[in-house]
Amino acid sequence: MKKTNKNRVKEFIRVDHAGERGAIKIYEGQLLALNTFIKDDDLKKKIEQMKVHEKEHCDYFENEIRKRNIQPTKFLPLWDILGVGLGFGTAILGKKAAMLCTASVEEVIDEHYSSQIYELESDEKELKKKIIKFREDELHHKDIAYEEGATKQGAYSILDKIIKTGSKIAISISEKV
Repeated sequence: MKKTNKNRVKEFIRVDHAGERGAIKIYEGQLLALNTFIKDDDLKKKIEQMKVHEKEHCDYFENEIRKRNIQPTKFLPLWDILGVGLGFGTAILGKKAAMLCTASVEEVIDEHYSSQIYELESDEKELKKKIIKFREDELHHKDIAYEEGATKQGAYSILDKIIKTGSKIAISISEKV
C-alpha cells in the first residue's frame, strides 16, 4: 500500500477547507446583493441550493482539520472578505457575471480536485472518495452556471481571467500558509 505524503495531505485539507469556505462566502455576497438590490428569486434559489453543497463540503474539511490537528490557513479572514466582495460585486454586475463567477471558480476547482485525486494513494481512501464526490458537485454547479447564462464573451473574458487568477493565487497561498 503506497502512502500519500503526510504534508501533502495536510496541504490538501487546509486548502480545500479554505476553498469551500470561500465558495460559501462568494454565495453569501451574491445573496446579499440579491436580497438588497437585485430581485431575482430564481437566481437566489439556485445560489442557495449550491451554497448547501458548499456547506456540506466545508463541514467535512472543518472536521478533518480538527480530527487531524491541521492548522487552517492564516488567510481565512482575508479570503472571507474577498469572497463576499467578489460575490456581491459579480451579482451587482448582473446574472451573467454572477454565474460566470461560479463557472470560473468551479473550472479552477475541477483542475485542483483532479490533481488531488490523482495524487492521493490508497492510505487516504475516504478523503479521496469525498474529494471525488465534491468534484462532481462542483462540476454540476459549473453546468448550472452555464445553463443560467454564464459567458466568457466580450468583457466577461476579462472577468473570467481575473477570477481564475485570484482563485489560483488563493490556492497556492492557502496550501502553504
